[in-house]
Amino acid sequence: MANRFSRYAQVLAWLDQHVIKRLYTERVRRVILQSMPFWVASLLTGLVAVGYEELFVWAEQISFSWIQAHPYVTFITTPIAFLIAWLLVAKLAPAARGSGIPQVMAGIELSNPATHGRTAYLLSLRVAAVKVLSSVVLLLGGGVIGREGPTIQISAAIFRAINRLQPAGWPQLSRQIALVTGGAAGLAAAFNTPLGGIVFVVEELTQTHLTRFRTAVFTAVIIAGMTAQAIQGPYLYLGFPKVTASTGWVLGVVVLVAIFCGLAGALLAKTLLWLNAYRRRFRTLPEQAAWVAVCGLLLAGFAYLIGTDAVGTGKPIINRLLFQNDHLTPWYLFPVRFAGMALSYSGGAAGGIFATSLSAGAILGDGLSRLIHVAPGDTNLVILVSMVSFLTGVVRSPFTAAILVLEMTDRHSAIFQLLLGGLMAQGAASLVDPVSFYEHLKTGFVRETMAQPLVRDPKEPETQTN
Repeated sequence: MANRFSRYAQVLAWLDQHVIKRLYTERVRRVILQSMPFWVASLLTGLVAVGYEELFVWAEQISFSWIQAHPYVTFITTPIAFLIAWLLVAKLAPAARGSGIPQVMAGIELSNPATHGRTAYLLSLRVAAVKVLSSVVLLLGGGVIGREGPTIQISAAIFRAINRLQPAGWPQLSRQIALVTGGAAGLAAAFNTPLGGIVFVVEELTQTHLTRFRTAVFTAVIIAGMTAQAIQGPYLYLGFPKVTASTGWVLGVVVLVAIFCGLAGALLAKTLLWLNAYRRRFRTLPEQAAWVAVCGLLLAGFAYLIGTDAVGTGKPIINRLLFQNDHLTPWYLFPVRFAGMALSYSGGAAGGIFATSLSAGAILGDGLSRLIHVAPGDTNLVILVSMVSFLTGVVRSPFTAAILVLEMTDRHSAIFQLLLGGLMAQGAASLVDPVSFYEHLKTGFVRETMAQPLVRDPKEPETQTN
């Protein structure tokens, strides 16, 4: 590591002496030196996000093919995948478990001079690598997970690593800004939603005023997003569904559906927290392994009985509902997906809940639209509002959820209905639990990290400027 750091510093020093100093004034040079590591980290984030997505698509397709060709095999492959994914996390990087967003929030809270040395436990490159490997293995076994939260943690780890490698004497942005910016870049690259990344930072990751880090965040979002687009093209995550932004009585339906979905999302969050607490009762390795194996066996049973709709990210289900007018989804698919998310998350491996929450909301919205006899032209609007509302119920970020769905579909005509749905869901979910799911988990990760031995890195910069 020391040799790699030395070579990296020598390259940067040569670039500064022979290129930057000759072309720019001292003031402009300082801005460039301060920003360059973030440009590099943003570029890497875009590349890693695209590669991670390709791995996820491959793993989901393999999982579907196994289930369709040999349903009985899932009773072997799914528990084994759950066990391997859990062991990778438990033995190599415990902080890689779960979504990844609470870890970034905890890292931001611990990024002050007194505790910044502990953030490696949450956001090292080792954690990022285990995050990728564990989540892909879990998805191969049919795990009901997403990659968006993990991408945010991976991105923050990349930004932290690049920030640490800056040569001594270079003007530096603070560690907090590095993590906040990494989180925004990760979400923007994962969903191709630049505005969603910016809103997510303001609403979820930090309470600090945007002026402290707006330039870094905007630049990182642009670079990471454009890098992903350069490889994949200017795609939309969910395409262009046909949406009629109706008013009048339909707004009453939107409010009713949003409240119901917000409550359902909050119930999922409470379920995940309860299972997380219950799992901690198992102290020994055999007990923990038995818990994980049972989770895998139960999900295998769902896959055997229901098929591929019971597993995976749920994105194919959303596309089917929005674009193929397939409003014949069985009533039991929502509770099956709900249980699948709970089993996958409580297994202790890595995996996010953003995409799976959106798919659960879409299924619930489709069922509610049929139950209350919504006109066919308004069904897609109800589904989109349900996606926003369910995600809001889980993570309590209504504006982020609304902007994400807006950018995924490019349906700007429905922006007010999406925002209304998010606000109604936020109010309803607060009745179940006034504290968000991520805040609960963040508190646990802060406590867990503070219990770790402090390891000081001599290359860690000590002087910070904002």
